[in-house]
Amino acid sequence: MGPSQKPNVCRRLSRRALGFFSRDAGVVQRTNLGILRALVCQESTKFKNVWTTHSKSPIAYERGRIYFDNYRCCVSSTDSSGLLLDFCFYVASEPRKLYEMPKCSKSEKIEDALLWECPVGEMLPNTSDYKSSLIALTAHNWLLRISATTGKVLEKIYLASYCKFRYLSWDTPQEVIAVKSAQNKGSALAQQAGIQQPVLLYLAVFHVLPFSLIGILEINKKIFGSVTDATLSHGILIVMYSSGLVRLYSFQAITEQFMQQKLDLGCACRWGGTTGTVGEAPFGIPCNIKITDTPPLLFEVSSLENAFQIGGHPWHYIITPNKKKQKGVFHICALKDNSLAKNGVQEMECCSLESDWIYFHPDTSGRIIHVGPNQVKVLKLSEVENNSAQHQISEDFVILANREKNKNENLPTVTASGRVVKKSFNLLDDDPEQETFKIVDYEDELDLLSVVAVTQIDAEGKAHLDFHCNEYGTLLKSIALVESWDVTYSHEVYFDRDLVLHIEQKPSRVFSCYVYQMVCDPGEEEETTNRSCKKDCSSFKF
Repeated sequence: MGPSQKPNVCRRLSRRALGFFSRDAGVVQRTNLGILRALVCQESTKFKNVWTTHSKSPIAYERGRIYFDNYRCCVSSTDSSGLLLDFCFYVASEPRKLYEMPKCSKSEKIEDALLWECPVGEMLPNTSDYKSSLIALTAHNWLLRISATTGKVLEKIYLASYCKFRYLSWDTPQEVIAVKSAQNKGSALAQQAGIQQPVLLYLAVFHVLPFSLIGILEINKKIFGSVTDATLSHGILIVMYSSGLVRLYSFQAITEQFMQQKLDLGCACRWGGTTGTVGEAPFGIPCNIKITDTPPLLFEVSSLENAFQIGGHPWHYIITPNKKKQKGVFHICALKDNSLAKNGVQEMECCSLESDWIYFHPDTSGRIIHVGPNQVKVLKLSEVENNSAQHQISEDFVILANREKNKNENLPTVTASGRVVKKSFNLLDDDPEQETFKIVDYEDELDLLSVVAVTQIDAEGKAHLDFHCNEYGTLLKSIALVESWDVTYSHEVYFDRDLVLHIEQKPSRVFSCYVYQMVCDPGEEEETTNRSCKKDCSSFKF
């Protein structure tokens, strides 16, 4: 059962104005977010489609900013990121363009990017370092730090010429980044001759702000065997094989044992008979971590399609047994001894074209979210009574799709002769005519689960976004999306404070972006909507 008394927004605003808080510096922010959550979920609050645009290139969203044309153009989706506003009078507004970088050649375009935000408690060399930056990787192997508000390039690092770097990811969020190269397939002639390249890929690892190099690591098949992919996460090197095997190694141990030479950005270096400056063109950064012997193995497991996740309290992992017939079956096991948790085999009884999916809850509660076409299960991990060494899985709450009962039953059909015949048929659990869950996400600041449900009505699909209490699963708010939803297209939906954003990829690489903002004042809401409709929404061309 949830709490019986709803929070009083007026009382919270009064307490905030009078300063009735403890000495904790985060209390004011948490109070503001509590007020915003109450406003988002109240019945009178509406979310209006304030802006729609289309693009021939992918559209990306990150923390209130929408990026177009390979991150060349940035649009701010909201003006309330700091929550410094009058909560009693909240009117939606169209996004505004923050910056547009100069046009560039195909080789200079940004291929991947991460948003970096200011660290807490660290002294940084420049005042600009305390503002958010976009860390971007270009097609010609430059790593850039770009101001998130002006688009000005603040730092440049040339990576290397011996491989093609393509992907950016956080090793440790907001602290360490990993830049991964494309896999080395070798030349066409070498492939025809059956010559295999020993190095599969490279991983360049950096501390961010100020940028400092940890090293560039090569993944060599002579050491790891028939490896198909590798990545870095939370200081762990994860190596994957075509057989479904997943192996984990300590990146720190590898660095300490196999680093050939410590390199510093901006310093002169002699490598392989060539002298240059580390991080500057054309010298770049040599590969200074070359594994010459098999490193100590931390952990290994076999899983279908290399699917492997770690989380929970204490540490557990989720895998699918490495057999095709086991697809859709998930095993939750203890990391310390590989023992299966009690009720640790999770299988959703459903018949659908798309398989269900499972993952550890991003709210760090240690819970697990299991999503199927007609239900969302939130599972909790707890100690078995009278046996603290073993843990069990149990349901915390379940969110069910709104469906008609007895949909799969015998329906009568009248033949041409007038005879009544009963035809027996069963609908798939993800049949488009039934409400089906497509996306489940978590809004960490408002502590809400957002669930996208889609139903095919006549020729077009209609979607709505539901907000559920993260603690109890109670439905608090439902928002209808005005645009049609084609289940054959690719979709992304973001819920970020007072903003809902829907990105859709149509055939022939046409991308559409629909922006919704919260509106609290009924009179101003109608006026703003009419004004928005009259405006030409194509003022930004991408």
